[in-house]
Amino acid sequence: MEMKSVTRSLRVLEAVAQHQPVTVGELTKLFGLPKSTVQRTLVTLNEAGWLRANRRDTTRWEIGARVLAVRPAALQGSSLFAAAREPMIQLRDAVNETIHLSVPDALQCMVVVDRVDCDHAVRTFHTIGDTSPMHATATGHAILAHLPKSEVDELVAGGLERYGEETITDPAKLRAELARVRDRGYAVNHNQFRPGVCAIAAPVLDSDGTPLATVAVSLPDSRFEPGRLAGLGGLVTGTAAEITARHLG
Repeated sequence: MEMKSVTRSLRVLEAVAQHQPVTVGELTKLFGLPKSTVQRTLVTLNEAGWLRANRRDTTRWEIGARVLAVRPAALQGSSLFAAAREPMIQLRDAVNETIHLSVPDALQCMVVVDRVDCDHAVRTFHTIGDTSPMHATATGHAILAHLPKSEVDELVAGGLERYGEETITDPAKLRAELARVRDRGYAVNHNQFRPGVCAIAAPVLDSDGTPLATVAVSLPDSRFEPGRLAGLGGLVTGTAAEITARHLG
């Protein structure tokens, strides 16, 4: 019985991936299963991080970003991964710091889906699939700055957890920071999430301005120089724009 349940969950996951965003009713018809069974399966997969409700229509389900992190090679056929790889390498070569490509998992977190390493002996390191909070990271701020106010309000309503002395936990200060990110085009994390880890990130946008992903330069605090910030920000925003252009064709 347990194996049958696992098999059903995998088939539902595959069906959502093929037909997303899809409703419970549509899946019920597809599998010929009771609505309650399909709903239970969806909730279980959601709790495990494999599925999520669509932001625009919460009655529809779609694949969660964590699925992308299970096997990064699976991304290589996608236009986003293909568009990002070469610009990420060029950015790494320009700054000799670690470069990350991350995607949002709804408003839950950011997920690292690709990385290009630098050759410094001391460098930052995030494994593929690592997650981080949206309100306490440059990658999260780069996404939040381009989301509707209602979605930022939803995030704030859930509370802003403190991870260190530099974490922004005041809603008004977070909104002010997001306004600055929109104005300058990139976000900065200076020890807000993990002590000693800094990042500069910019968003990769869809044709309608929806943020799809972020590209970020990640570096140790020991190499973070305020005087270099504008230059690094320009390189990161330029890379994000290049990825966006390649992705949109």
